Amino acid sequence: MNKRGFASDNNSGVHPEIIQAIIEANEGHTVAYGDDPYTERAKQKFNELFGSDIDLYFVFIGTAANVLGLHAATRSWNAVICAETAHINVDECGAPEKYNGFKLLSVHTPDGKLTVDLVKKHMHGFGFEHHSQPKIISITQATEMGTVYTPEEIKKLADYAHDNNMYLHMDGARIANAAVSLGMDFKAFTKDAGVDILSFGGTKNGMMYGEAIVFFNTQLGEDFKYVRKQGMQLASKMRFISAQFERYLSDNLWRKNAEHSNKMAKLLETKIKEIPQIKITQKVEANGVFAILPSRELIEDLTKEYFFYDWDESRNEVRWMCSFDTQKEDILNFVELLKNKLNS
Repeated sequence: MNKRGFASDNNSGVHPEIIQAIIEANEGHTVAYGDDPYTERAKQKFNELFGSDIDLYFVFIGTAANVLGLHAATRSWNAVICAETAHINVDECGAPEKYNGFKLLSVHTPDGKLTVDLVKKHMHGFGFEHHSQPKIISITQATEMGTVYTPEEIKKLADYAHDNNMYLHMDGARIANAAVSLGMDFKAFTKDAGVDILSFGGTKNGMMYGEAIVFFNTQLGEDFKYVRKQGMQLASKMRFISAQFERYLSDNLWRKNAEHSNKMAKLLETKIKEIPQIKITQKVEANGVFAILPSRELIEDLTKEYFFYDWDESRNEVRWMCSFDTQKEDILNFVELLKNKLNS
């Protein structure tokens, strides 16, 4: 068995109940491209979460959900404002700009969270043909820094966007961890808070693959079926995405998985705080812990046994991510190793 590390919640396996759902969906034949009972039941699950007045589309991966969702509300002369650390800015290989033609306008933030005041630096040049025209504010929930927006913070950004003829997009790759952190259902900090477009993730929380694009502003979803097809994200055997979502959204499986990964991150935070040589740099509000270690040598030694990623190599800041299958002994053994190396 491969040792569980702390590099990414993408590195984890698939929850056994999701695997079972895929196996059960593999029986017999059914109509392709989403005209199947699995997809219909999965859509009903989303209707239970958000109401029936949404447009919903399943895709394979999170990058596609972001890129295609943003495509629905932009033209090539538009701009999308996001945090400097946003996945669309850092980890999508320029796909949002290449595919859509728009310009990303990034904002430095101390904690991965945009505010109206931070966004305002890019709010100029409207109607001026020499400047890209801001059209979307994009936020991530939970953020790439492991922090979580409150509904009130999201509502302020949504109101500001709408007052300026713009839209609010949410990258919800870790939306389940945010919901658990807030103690709220998804609707309270998405649709009810004014979000227009949501990338709803499941892969980081126990699914094998599959994300959903949810349009709360349903006008933006008009003709989106053609956008998804041109974007190479219309799954022929869609039942294998849909069956995962159906199971994921049943019996609070999504919540149980996220509660566990958040709990493991809090345990890691507690144990790390006992070590004076290490400084935690961000609030631990979801399933990630960010910390500064004393030396490069220590980081390199640790990653030989428990793989994780550098976050800011210039100051020895690292990111430790917990997953739905992280175990308490993983945390305790890792912290013990860390202490031993510090004292050797």
